[in-house]
Amino acid sequence: MTVMDRYILRHFAGVFFICFCSLIGLWVVIDVFSNLDDFLNYAEGRGNVLGIMGQYYACRVLGYFNLIGPILTLISAMFTVAWLRRDNELTSLSAAGIRNARVVAPIIVAAIVISLVSAVSRELVIPNFRYQLSHKVQDLSGEAKRELRPRYDHETDVRIGGAGTFADAQRIYEPRFILPESLDNYGRRLIAAEAYYKPPEKGRPGGYLLEGVREPKRLSEKPSLPLARGVAGSSGDDPPPIIITPRDALWLDDDQVFVVSNVKFDQLEDSAVWRQYASIGELIDGLHNPSLDYGADVRVEIHARFVRPLLDVALLFLGLPLILARGNPNMYLAAGFALAIVAGFFLLVIACHWMGRGNLVSPALAAWLPALIVVPMAVLFSEPLRQ
Repeated sequence: MTVMDRYILRHFAGVFFICFCSLIGLWVVIDVFSNLDDFLNYAEGRGNVLGIMGQYYACRVLGYFNLIGPILTLISAMFTVAWLRRDNELTSLSAAGIRNARVVAPIIVAAIVISLVSAVSRELVIPNFRYQLSHKVQDLSGEAKRELRPRYDHETDVRIGGAGTFADAQRIYEPRFILPESLDNYGRRLIAAEAYYKPPEKGRPGGYLLEGVREPKRLSEKPSLPLARGVAGSSGDDPPPIIITPRDALWLDDDQVFVVSNVKFDQLEDSAVWRQYASIGELIDGLHNPSLDYGADVRVEIHARFVRPLLDVALLFLGLPLILARGNPNMYLAAGFALAIVAGFFLLVIACHWMGRGNLVSPALAAWLPALIVVPMAVLFSEPLRQ
């Protein structure tokens, strides 16, 4: 790395750091004053309010970096080049026989690094903080009741519903499960006081443990129910039970029943948030999970995750030629160019993804179409980089 590279990188890193801290700081200040009472109430008996606020916002900084990283990269790059032009340093470098492509090379490398760091964060770090990211200040403890929209387990056709959910114990309040015809030997409804999600353990599948069963009556005296043969989800001559009763399971009390399901609690509670913070591997597993029946929106998201780093770098190549081609741009023009490019870029991405989710085009084409449009445009406009 030459002295010139280090000099340009210092300018770029400084602008990136200042912009990132300014935006994050502004958002934190506004959010803190809007939710200060909730932080104080939660901190009572739990510790230092500043420590709680630090943990809360530290997780969200990761999400915001993933969101605004490409935008800040473009702004920082354009400000850096405009700075070099303003001080006539770019002219001096050109007079020394150094091409524009060589001048902006460290910026391009930095943009690629930022894009890769963002991708690693998106796939390996953010999924580990999905619980914290999915809960607002008003529900930091997970003790607040959240609305539960009924959801079908598409493998068993059981409709999972209830009066609400509590994230702290993965609990459904007043669960109301509607059973399909293949499981309605004792009635169409399973109504209980509470239900808890239990992940798979040795000797027991995953599903929901219903406690305080009120309907059907005397269910503890009846045998467990498997899916009827020939029904989707059943396999073999002796399909496993879906409704497990105390008569066949010693680990169940008389007022309990277990409903086997591959729909996890976080997928049931808020499937949109789960998809937003899930990794590619988790999205692919969910796509292959017959209980979830994910559609075109998840397929678009999976393809979009692969194309995202390419689009992040392509966005930079859209902006740099514009700032290099102009005679004497100032900082304000650089910011204006960056905002215009970012707005058009994201409108294009949103429109293409919308077409994929609406089945107007295939999910793969919807995710890759922005790259098919933006990359040739970046090559077409890259003449100033080759000078």
